[in-house]
Amino acid sequence: MTLDDLQRAKSQRWERVWLSLVAVLLALLVGAIVILWAGRNPLLAYYALWTASFGSWRGFGEALVSITPLIFTGLSVAFAFRTGLFNIGAEGQFIVGQMGAAVAGYIFTGLPAVIHVPLALLAGALVGGIWAGIPGVLKARLGAHEVINTIMMNYIALYFTHYLVVGPLKGHSYLPVTKQVLDSGKLWRFLPPTRANIGFLVALGMAAVVYVILWRTTLGYECRAVGLNPEAAEYAGISVPRNLVNSMLISGALAGMGGAVQVLGVQHRFYDLFGFTGYGFDGIAVALLGNNHPLGIIAGASLFGILSRGSQNMQSVAQVPKEVIGIVQAAVVLFIAADYLIRKLVSWHRPQRTVGKMTATSKEGH
Repeated sequence: MTLDDLQRAKSQRWERVWLSLVAVLLALLVGAIVILWAGRNPLLAYYALWTASFGSWRGFGEALVSITPLIFTGLSVAFAFRTGLFNIGAEGQFIVGQMGAAVAGYIFTGLPAVIHVPLALLAGALVGGIWAGIPGVLKARLGAHEVINTIMMNYIALYFTHYLVVGPLKGHSYLPVTKQVLDSGKLWRFLPPTRANIGFLVALGMAAVVYVILWRTTLGYECRAVGLNPEAAEYAGISVPRNLVNSMLISGALAGMGGAVQVLGVQHRFYDLFGFTGYGFDGIAVALLGNNHPLGIIAGASLFGILSRGSQNMQSVAQVPKEVIGIVQAAVVLFIAADYLIRKLVSWHRPQRTVGKMTATSKEGH
């Protein structure tokens, strides 16, 4: 790679960062217009949104609780995207990961926390990985489209865990919940009285692991090669089916570990989720906003987590419906998808001779 290629790649990375920032600002502008149309003060609304997460240590701690699962599901979706797969099933993988960690959290007794906590986290990751591996095998062996299969697996996860929690795994409660996780299986909370726990640090650690896998290992190189051009990867001796399955296994394990962190650090038991949590679907938007890069995903998850955390405070303080936050989140995704429009708005100029290389880079980013 020449010096010009390196400079061009650096310029393209910064361009994608600016595109994401402009998309967020435009989405906030859309939200402000909606708030004005409703006869409310957008400045007061966004001030309430900000203070909900940064106005106190309690708010900051609870914001971390909202951000943590989005990092996991964003990483899950992004890893599959890098291999050319659309994992729409992070929601289901997150759910079964919760169940796996909850069962491991109370079934193993007499273990010290240093063993019990990693064991429960691995249980959630294992169940999530297996759940995602099923569509991965179907894609690799039969060519079945992963979007359809992962969507169906979402509903299977939803109804299967519902059966378990009202049947064989129901705890000693009139509510549809499992038994409570033992103290040795709970994640340490570091900002009492908030629910902020070391699961946030685990999420940051997994972001670093994903970066190393994708850009510093042979496995990551092969996955990205398959995502860019499966035919060329096959011609180069890379097994496309194997990497499709590996990618889905890792993707599902990330989402499953997110569910495990949610149970071990926040809920301390599995609650019946007869209705989706939303973390898996929001993870798709987080991955898009973060350009499928671990650092970008941390930033995107922080934005969506802060928006989610502040929506109720915005409603109570500024009398603005919390659904406005949904409009802002949808607008972010819309503007990220409409990157050509944003380039026109910011008058981005590209040399015509690099169009082909830009197209290849854009394909890698998505």
